[in-house]
Amino acid sequence: MLVLFETPAGFALFKVLDEGKLDKVEDLWKEFTTSDSARKVVELKAFNKFENTSDALSAATLIIDSKPSKGLRKFLQKHCEGETLAVADSKLGNAIKEKLKIDCLHNSAVMELMRGLRNQLTELITGLGAQDLGPMSLGLSHSLSRYKLKFSPEKVDTMIIQAIGLLDDLDKELNTYAMRVREWYGWHFPELTKIVTDNIQYAKVVKMMGNRANAVNLDFSEILSDEEIETQLKEAAVISMGTEVSDLDLSNIRELCDQVLALSEYRTQLYDYLKSRMNTIAPNLTALVGELVGARLIAHGGSLLNLAKQPGSTIQILGAEKALFRALKTKHSTPKYGLIYHASLIGKASQKHKGKISRSLAAKTALAIRYDALGDGEDNSIGTESRLKLETRLQVLENRELGKSAGSTKGKPKIEVYEKDRKKGAGALTTPAKTYNPAADLVLAEETPKKSELASKKRKHHEVKTEPSAEPADEAIQEAGDQEDGKKKKKKKSKESEEAPAVEGDGEKKKKKKSKEAEDEPAVAAASEGEKKKKKKSDADGKDVVMQTEESGKKDKKKKKKKHADDE
Repeated sequence: MLVLFETPAGFALFKVLDEGKLDKVEDLWKEFTTSDSARKVVELKAFNKFENTSDALSAATLIIDSKPSKGLRKFLQKHCEGETLAVADSKLGNAIKEKLKIDCLHNSAVMELMRGLRNQLTELITGLGAQDLGPMSLGLSHSLSRYKLKFSPEKVDTMIIQAIGLLDDLDKELNTYAMRVREWYGWHFPELTKIVTDNIQYAKVVKMMGNRANAVNLDFSEILSDEEIETQLKEAAVISMGTEVSDLDLSNIRELCDQVLALSEYRTQLYDYLKSRMNTIAPNLTALVGELVGARLIAHGGSLLNLAKQPGSTIQILGAEKALFRALKTKHSTPKYGLIYHASLIGKASQKHKGKISRSLAAKTALAIRYDALGDGEDNSIGTESRLKLETRLQVLENRELGKSAGSTKGKPKIEVYEKDRKKGAGALTTPAKTYNPAADLVLAEETPKKSELASKKRKHHEVKTEPSAEPADEAIQEAGDQEDGKKKKKKKSKESEEAPAVEGDGEKKKKKKSKEAEDEPAVAAASEGEKKKKKKSDADGKDVVMQTEESGKKDKKKKKKKHADDE
């Protein structure tokens, strides 16, 4: 039986000298403790050396994929005729058996034998030292890792970084040149700025028209799709308030328009190139966030591999580093999104749900970037599936919000009909509608005497008014005086009651109300006439007194003035 063993220097074939020892798997490792005991079990039969590093790399990659290389097939056909071959990989053994018709063996005894061979490899293979085997294995592992990471010319992301940087610079230059054309030509035709809003169309119109006097005879249908805009342009050209411009100035303006149009054409070509490169290098990232956002994320991260090392939380705020550190410094809330904000999924979400969708999108984007950078597949299945999941999540969030605003968490509010007093299956009521019963009203018994008292008071008041004033005027004056004395007494009582404690407040209010009612009662007609006469007399006397006091005051002032003048 022969054993196939792979080394960084080449393939080795060992012949098993004592196959009976393979039956005792547990004690097999003891045979490889020393080089002398190992030589009694196995012996080197042949060795196929690799010519260079590329040959070793191609053979190793095929072995990893369980496929024999061309050199290995020739080596085995030459040395394995009629022998059983022990291999470390069962899939590789099946491939050798199918192509070379060599019986292969793979079991636990073979794996234990491989472990012993690896332990005593430098002693069993002459000319292969430990100082040579270490650098060989290190160089082959580095080459193999580079190959596994797919660092091919198709996967170079440097072109994407340069293209997105140039695209941003072109946008800035285009805006600067277009605004310069508008400002320059605006001196000649200022009304054109408001009529034609698109920068590229403006440059084409200026290049075609030149002087505004030529606008009437030109056809702008190829540039301007709307006929109304064309008619407005021609009408404004006739009545324009701009200044006259020389032919030399117009030629320079047209050259600037040529520059604007050339830059716009190159920008479209560059965008198409960037789109194709993004679909080749990062198809899943492109499917999730788009070409421009994906390219800006790669450029900001430095490379696709560096971006693959970042977690989803970092990708979420990538591009908002200043805002993040400012928030941490001032102890405010941190930003929810950076460059990823310009993705179409976040644009579709409402302001309330942008944070949730950006967090979910960043997590899915991190997975898509890792698959694009380190995976073997070149399709965008993961990106499209993740996008569908995020769209459904966004719809669920929006529908839940609509349900809450409608009054129910599940959807529209349910209006239940009250069916207690209705018959089952019919619209008629089981009990008749109730009517108003006036006999059930109650009338208080205390109200009747009050009404009679009010009626008697009204009658007395009416009789007093109708009786003639038969008594003499002196008696009326005496009665008015008595009333005045009564009023003074009542006022004194009210003042005393105000000084009393607050506990007697309710009783005082009742007394005041009674006194006011008494005052409001109509007096006798004769007494009222006497009071009026008295008032008139007192008013006249008061006026005389006031006049006398004023005259005396004036005289005193004059005397004081004379004294003051004499003193001076």
